[in-house]
Amino acid sequence: MELRPLLETRGLRKNFGGILATDDVDLAVAPGEIHAVIGPNGAGKTTLINLLSGRMRPDGGTILFAGAPVTRLSAAARARKGLARSFQITSVFPGFSVLENVMLAVQAREPHAFRLWRPVAGDPALTAPALAALERVGLAGRATTRAGNLAHGEQRQLEIAMALATRPRLLLLDEPMAGMGVEESRRMVGLLADLKSEFTMLLVEHDMDAVFALADRITVLVYGKPIASGTPDAIRADAAVRAAYLGDAEMVA
Repeated sequence: MELRPLLETRGLRKNFGGILATDDVDLAVAPGEIHAVIGPNGAGKTTLINLLSGRMRPDGGTILFAGAPVTRLSAAARARKGLARSFQITSVFPGFSVLENVMLAVQAREPHAFRLWRPVAGDPALTAPALAALERVGLAGRATTRAGNLAHGEQRQLEIAMALATRPRLLLLDEPMAGMGVEESRRMVGLLADLKSEFTMLLVEHDMDAVFALADRITVLVYGKPIASGTPDAIRADAAVRAAYLGDAEMVA
């Protein structure tokens, strides 16, 4: 029996003036898979992530999470249901330590969290899960370092740790390899592959090597509309995808 999608959209639409940024998008992310969304610049990928995370409201359509509609829920309410998002541009707090950044994320997962930041030094209810998240991404040894002093790739790892600290059911990853060098990208691919056994992921990414290394399924957006969805092999072989996006040259091994 086929599992119900963990995340599903039906007829999702978003307009910006006369531009249809998301054009009747039907998308289904199965439990336990990495589902990548690719497409040329301006295809509507980040708009889609913003709609799924609750940072934008759609102009039409439905978003379902674990079978329940979340279309009108706030970003905070979706996060409490298990939708965690990382950003295309690093969004850590540079003046706080690595550990304090993750402790903030632990605190933010509570329904009453949006009050004044309470003192956290020595609070095991915050430090223990924060340290566990840092260990999971390989940053436990950097816990006392100011986040602003981390290398770019380490800041992206910290973002993943912050997302994990919210106890997500699904990770929305908006270009986690953005701005990385080859070695940093390799480490991030390894981290996401390792997390796959525990978390469902929707991955928006320009790095095609990373996409084809990680994804179980790929959806291709062009001008806000899906033109293909399938396994990596099927996407590689799809003539419409190659014409619209991948091009004639083989981009991945």
